[in-house]
Amino acid sequence: MSAIFMANADSQSKLTIPFFSSKIQAGFPSPAQDYIERTLDLNELCIRHPNATFFVRVEGDSMIEAGIVEDDVLVVDRALKAQHGDIIVAAVSGEFTVKQLSTKPRLQLIARNKNYPPICFNEEDELNIFGVVTNVIRQIKR
Repeated sequence: MSAIFMANADSQSKLTIPFFSSKIQAGFPSPAQDYIERTLDLNELCIRHPNATFFVRVEGDSMIEAGIVEDDVLVVDRALKAQHGDIIVAAVSGEFTVKQLSTKPRLQLIARNKNYPPICFNEEDELNIFGVVTNVIRQIKR
């Protein structure tokens, strides 16, 4: 995973975009004003703790079964306490990684790609958790 951190979330300006109340199964809702429920600020949707949030771009394929692919941007919240099953950003032996935290039956980081083994820890090993991944931002058309 690339360790390129982008601007902190609190430095973002507020941008409101129309948010349509109808759900899409196939097609697109009419852009008529009647269908607009309200405006939506992506900061409000994706960021709960602006002063404790950062973004990071993904490199590699170890989390593809969790829907996280290369070049995705992760929204990471440092204010959240990581719990069993959370996807986290951590440092292991000085290398940043994104993995699923497993605390039961023992502490390990799980890749969500069957081609990668879990990273297991002993009592003397140190795991530095930098935050919990709360959202994935993906550009569909590159």
